[in-house]
Amino acid sequence: MRTLPKPVTAARLAEETGVSVRSLYRDIDSLRAAGARIDGERGYGYRLIEDYALPPQTLDRLEIEALALGMAEVRAMGDPDLAAAAASVVAKVAATLPDDREQHLFHCVSKVYRPEARYAPAQHLGLIRQACWREEALTIHYTDERGSGTLRTILPLAIIHTERRLVVLAWCRLREAFRMFRIDRIVEARVEGGSFRPGRASLLRDYLEALESENATPATRSDA
Repeated sequence: MRTLPKPVTAARLAEETGVSVRSLYRDIDSLRAAGARIDGERGYGYRLIEDYALPPQTLDRLEIEALALGMAEVRAMGDPDLAAAAASVVAKVAATLPDDREQHLFHCVSKVYRPEARYAPAQHLGLIRQACWREEALTIHYTDERGSGTLRTILPLAIIHTERRLVVLAWCRLREAFRMFRIDRIVEARVEGGSFRPGRASLLRDYLEALESENATPATRSDA
């Protein structure tokens, strides 16, 4: 109900949640009993007026503009997982705003116009993101700018969004040093099975400190 066009029919909600329509009706009654303000009825559709599961937000107009602009930029990146997450964030925030602020969120002054996605689809982006979260080593087949391929085992630390490409910051076990790998040059990737937890935060801090001391940027230093 937060994300779908309103009013949302029971059939559509049942399809989204994977339950029967009869179960969906019971769920609506349970949510109302728990404090959710849900407008609508059977045969017409439902609209979430007030979400009891989320605290009310007191955002001013400029904060709403910043939120809407930031989430629109994320949706324009070309990462379908982050795009869906951005839409969910907007819907959750909207559910906690007064009516006038909710309308401002959906009809904000600040807009993003990007005819093409900023980044080309990255085949292994989801796996790399999960490995960063879980602090898991990855084995990658990497192709450098000359077309030469190497097999590396890396400890992925962070994904950097530069102007036109995605880069993973990592500790490379082959080089025994910090390295940057362009994600579009990773031909294959698999979880190695070894965990370096806890370690990502300290390794990333050391890497960023090294970059700062060398006056380098993620866009200029890489393991090409």
